[in-house]
Amino acid sequence: MGSRTLGLNFRPFVTLPRCRRPAQNLLRPLESQNRSFQTTQKPPAPDFAFAFDIDGVLVRSAKPIPHASSTLQFLQKNSIPFVLLTNGGGRHESERVKDLSEKLSLSLDTSMFIQSHTPFAELIHGEDSLRHKCIMVVGGEGGRCRDVAEMYGFTNVVTPGDIYAAHPEIWPFSKPFKKDYYDKFARPLPKPINPDSPADSLKIDAVFVYNDPRDWGLDLQVLMDVMLSHKGIMGTYSSKNGDASLPNSGYLQDGQPPLYFSNPDLLWAADYHLSRLGQGGFRAAVDGLWQALTSSKDHPTPELYKRVAGKPFRETYEFAEKQLLRHRDAKFGKSQAPPLKRVYMVGDNPESDIRGANSYESRYGVEWISLLTRTGVYKDRDGRRPTWEPRAIVDDVKAAVQYALKDSDWPQPLQ
Repeated sequence: MGSRTLGLNFRPFVTLPRCRRPAQNLLRPLESQNRSFQTTQKPPAPDFAFAFDIDGVLVRSAKPIPHASSTLQFLQKNSIPFVLLTNGGGRHESERVKDLSEKLSLSLDTSMFIQSHTPFAELIHGEDSLRHKCIMVVGGEGGRCRDVAEMYGFTNVVTPGDIYAAHPEIWPFSKPFKKDYYDKFARPLPKPINPDSPADSLKIDAVFVYNDPRDWGLDLQVLMDVMLSHKGIMGTYSSKNGDASLPNSGYLQDGQPPLYFSNPDLLWAADYHLSRLGQGGFRAAVDGLWQALTSSKDHPTPELYKRVAGKPFRETYEFAEKQLLRHRDAKFGKSQAPPLKRVYMVGDNPESDIRGANSYESRYGVEWISLLTRTGVYKDRDGRRPTWEPRAIVDDVKAAVQYALKDSDWPQPLQ
């Protein structure tokens, strides 16, 4: 089973020129130097920046990790740009920023906060816009991910919970949770499931897994129904499925909707002392179930076409880099700062944070340097090395920033 990277056409908020090295500032005139004895000189504009993972680096199960707050405060005080680059999600960026700002005693902005599903907002633009199409959003707590999609600009959003509330027979095993869970956020469907009249039946135009699903059984069943349907029409089954004369044995050859995953992480750091399954675990379950439903001795297992966003994929790092460049332009002015030379990716997960930074090749010539902390997913027990080697393994976020400051010859140390 193959995966495809997201392939989004990211639309920057402003046009980004290629970085050019500005003319070097000469020493100030003597009169200005004399006056500076009574003023505080601003620190130089840095030629480096940071991208921080959140869970396992800055917080763990919503609790701040020691030194995280003071470290980011130091960066802000010294005008060193950074973005927060997380595979988490499930709430709108503005809500997450407010919550994290309070936990870390910082003033953060949504432009500095990139979640795994943030790039999905770009899909309301362009000729193939999904703005007014019927999309199905999977995962997250209650109806929060639907709320996020609507804040992004999607106008016709359904969830598996909506489908279950209208047609509980679709997955009888969720019955004990119906009144206490689904009835609290389920909405009426734009159309019912009507197998006797497909033209009058609910049609799904795209499927998005925004966050870790809560009810795997229901979500798996509904997702399989959509991907095996005729043109995404609920209650139908494509007549092309299993046709060996067609590409991919006929599967996904009948106008089925595209499938997007926002987060490839198999594991994440939670309250429990061992890492827990994340959205990547759900995706593995989807792949396994797809194989079980479609494989045959007469043909190879058909591919489940899907597009995956989040770390370690290139599009996410490219999006983050553009945000950093815009942030620097706004802070220093396009002609006042030296070109950005390096970005330090500080993360706790070798398979996402480190792999992504090591693999990313910047179109602007920026070097991405990976730093791995011991405060999250990675634990160097028994001297085992990570599958993707970082530039350095450090105890925590403070040690990571100290390493970067020394590596970049920054004059002000982090105590």
